[in-house]
Amino acid sequence: MAIRLYDSLTRDYKVLGQREPGAPPVSKEHPFAFYTCGPTVYAPAHIGNFRTFLVNDVLRRLLILELGAGQVRYVRNITDVDDKTIRRAREEGRPLAEVTRKWTDKFHADCAALNCLPLEPTLEPTATGHIAEQVNMIEVLMQKGHAYRTPDGSVYFKVESFPGYGALSRVHERELQLGSALAGKPQTADADEKEDVSDFALWKAWKPEDGEVQWPGPNGAAAGRPGWHIECSAMSKKHLGVTIDLHSGGVDLLFPHHENEIAQSQCCNGATFARHWYHSEFLLVDGKKMSKSLGNLYTLDDLVSKGFSPMAIRLALLSGHPRKQLNFTLESLHAAEVELKSILKTALLYCKAAGKNIEDLYSPECLKQAGWLTLDKVRESLTDDVNLPEAFGRFFLTLAIADSNKGDRTSNSLAEFYALAKVLFVFGIDLRPLLISVKVPDEMTALANRRWAAKKTKDFATADALRKELAAAGWSMLDGRDGYKLEPVKKA
Repeated sequence: MAIRLYDSLTRDYKVLGQREPGAPPVSKEHPFAFYTCGPTVYAPAHIGNFRTFLVNDVLRRLLILELGAGQVRYVRNITDVDDKTIRRAREEGRPLAEVTRKWTDKFHADCAALNCLPLEPTLEPTATGHIAEQVNMIEVLMQKGHAYRTPDGSVYFKVESFPGYGALSRVHERELQLGSALAGKPQTADADEKEDVSDFALWKAWKPEDGEVQWPGPNGAAAGRPGWHIECSAMSKKHLGVTIDLHSGGVDLLFPHHENEIAQSQCCNGATFARHWYHSEFLLVDGKKMSKSLGNLYTLDDLVSKGFSPMAIRLALLSGHPRKQLNFTLESLHAAEVELKSILKTALLYCKAAGKNIEDLYSPECLKQAGWLTLDKVRESLTDDVNLPEAFGRFFLTLAIADSNKGDRTSNSLAEFYALAKVLFVFGIDLRPLLISVKVPDEMTALANRRWAAKKTKDFATADALRKELAAAGWSMLDGRDGYKLEPVKKA
């Protein structure tokens, strides 16, 4: 494997999978351990969240191709207990588990629609399913002097006890608002009774607003619930070991979440937490940060209701470099729909030349075939810091050349077909939904027939009126030399 990927910790490019001198190499006995932060399930995930999840999906697919499916152990957590989930359960007057199950199911449905790989046979652990593991880590941190109890029975991590704190995010002392313990300044007591304002919660003592949400706490602590950060450390340790090969997530999690993961994990386990860190950048919408007040915060359902396909949404969200901000617009979705049709057109030529069909492109056997042939430049871009814009550019150039050859059979036709299957797999592009014809209502067909007849007799006034009637009903009539085609209108 030779995937060159930027490392957020060292601020440099590293070959993914490189390990410390003396550490065992990636092999059948040592699968590649990949952890990424999943959703907090209190509402539907928005497209900014899904940009990160889709980038992770591409990374996972690339690792599978380079290493083999059995060599990639992938874990993505579900945060099903925190302030947001508890508040939502309280507002709806329903049990926490019922609320989080609803939004977990919705998240899974959206992932499936966007063609993310299913988690099986790997894992999707939940915070509430790993309370014991979190309590155990907190108790170890307390025993080692890295954590302490406050008078209300909560437990906090002592940031001063970990000299390496801030290495990932490059946070300065003034930004941390360090108090007496780290900066020698007089300490002002706060509501949480922390020893230092930079310290963070490992365990939160129960409060009335938590309702029935509580578990027995670590030794000497009150009943309550874990803090947000400890869950990822506990779950990655249980399912991937004390040191993982890759930890990814959105740049919004770099501080404080990932910084805190490093501190608590390394202080508890005495080992490097993650060998490689990778963060994807924010998504802008129409050049602005997403917010409900601006009306530019979209969920998958919002965009599907406007007539866009999940595949076009996936393509649009993957169109920029993961480490650069991407400006998402509805126009980019229109462009993605056109690009999908172009990919389908040329894929059909590949199928024809190889004596295959579209369904065959998605056979697991395709991924086992060696070589990328004319699509090797696409692989080159993907393995060089997941350069998606360059990869797509090279992909479309290769398709244009193939299109100009009209699918003529060559000695390499079958191998080129297999190479196309690999590229579609890594991008996660499923062309099969495009082959499903849209059912046109009988009344729309009748209107279209009347308009076509009017046009043939040069009754243009009637033809224009009927076209407008079709458009008002949500249908576009595309005229050809020998007939017409009806398509649903994309809603702006």
